[in-house]
Amino acid sequence: MIKKIKKIILLAAMLPYISHACPGTAVQIPEQIKVPDGHTAFLTVHAKGDQIYQCTVNQGSYLWQIQAPDARLFDNQGQIVGKHFKGPVWEYKEGSRVQGKIMAKADMAPSSAITWLLVKVVGHKGDSPFAKTSFINRINTQGGLPPVSGCDANHLGGERRVAYTADYVFYSRIIELTN
Repeated sequence: MIKKIKKIILLAAMLPYISHACPGTAVQIPEQIKVPDGHTAFLTVHAKGDQIYQCTVNQGSYLWQIQAPDARLFDNQGQIVGKHFKGPVWEYKEGSRVQGKIMAKADMAPSSAITWLLVKVVGHKGDSPFAKTSFINRINTQGGLPPVSGCDANHLGGERRVAYTADYVFYSRIIELTN
């Protein structure tokens, strides 16, 4: 009974943020990018923007190397609630931000979309809602793959932006309150 009350208190404290989560987005998260036990989703945002690539050379081969994302984050009403940029960093509209480190990838549509990700948060700035974020999933990706041509000696150092969309699911640790 006490454990049930503790969970209710935790959920009540998170209600202002849970309301931003996208309802009805029951997506099966692949095993290799599942968030560890003891975490719960509290916010889902939709990203729309670009993946930025730069033409580089590696061991005599020219290739497009990912540099950074540049995307706006939207809530389920279509309102801008933040941005996503190099780091990788996610910044909420009131200024809080998190920086992440990619832990695992899942190629769901390798010929048409960038990978789905499990990201561990390694840095926080500011207060809620991002202050309690511990993990992030990037799912439902479309586009964003590196260009297939145009990287050669004449374009070395050049940048290309490739449109992408994705959903980012933010997780926090489930806190058990004790007496």
